[in-house]
Amino acid sequence: MKNLFEAGKLLLLDMAATLFFLVLYLLTHNVTLSVVLGMVLGMAQIGWQFARRKPIDTMQWMSLFLVLGAGTVTLLTNDPRFMMIKPSVIYIIVGVVMLKRGWMNRYLPPIAIELVPDIAVIVGYAWSGLMFFSAALNVIVALNVDVGTWSMTMSVYGIVSKVLMFLIGYTAMRTIGVARKRRLAGDRPRDAAPMPG
Repeated sequence: MKNLFEAGKLLLLDMAATLFFLVLYLLTHNVTLSVVLGMVLGMAQIGWQFARRKPIDTMQWMSLFLVLGAGTVTLLTNDPRFMMIKPSVIYIIVGVVMLKRGWMNRYLPPIAIELVPDIAVIVGYAWSGLMFFSAALNVIVALNVDVGTWSMTMSVYGIVSKVLMFLIGYTAMRTIGVARKRRLAGDRPRDAAPMPG
């Protein structure tokens, strides 16, 4: 669970410039100010990593280039939709990474890896599917509504969809894991030592 929250924190940091742009735009309705300060925040994050001599992850570089690219196009066109579409690119990249078989194993306790590795793979693919669906939905919403509506819609959808996916995946793995553990306990000879956990 700790690793899952750590991954969520890293994703949030990668999207900080976009979220900052969004909040600032909703408060000021000034595209130029919001984009420029969002780009400055993206560069400051990388600068802070350099100053602390911390390694800069590929996702951080990608996020910076997306912020600078989408920000530049937004400034040239005065159209905030380019910044609004940036999360779709991140969703697609995360979805592709989640296509790797067994990616969820680093987030699971040893007992789950032992009892439900096949279910974890299925749940991992379901997460990937959610990322691709979210990317498509974000593009559709960004191209068809104003910034305020996009912000509200995608924020609520983002939270609800991920919480539901987490609960469904957790419930499926736990239910099947408990059933398999009971079945294994029933198959053991009576004088065998009890299973841990």
